[in-house]
Amino acid sequence: MITLMDRLKELRKSKNVTQQQVADYMKTDGRQYRRYEYGESDPTYKVLIKIADFFDVSLDYLVGRSDDPKRR
Repeated sequence: MITLMDRLKELRKSKNVTQQQVADYMKTDGRQYRRYEYGESDPTYKVLIKIADFFDVSLDYLVGRSDDPKRR
């Protein structure tokens, strides 16, 4: 099963964006976003929604509960 941190890295690399670009969209600093990718911190549900919106994927896909990225 894929983890949130794996999915974050995968999505970011597939969209060819930096950690800082994701952090800027979320209005947080790059350090905090890196903590999510390294599994050092768990994002709140509000942050998960922002990340899913940024990558245009479903929350289930983002957290590894589905292999279908489509939003319904």
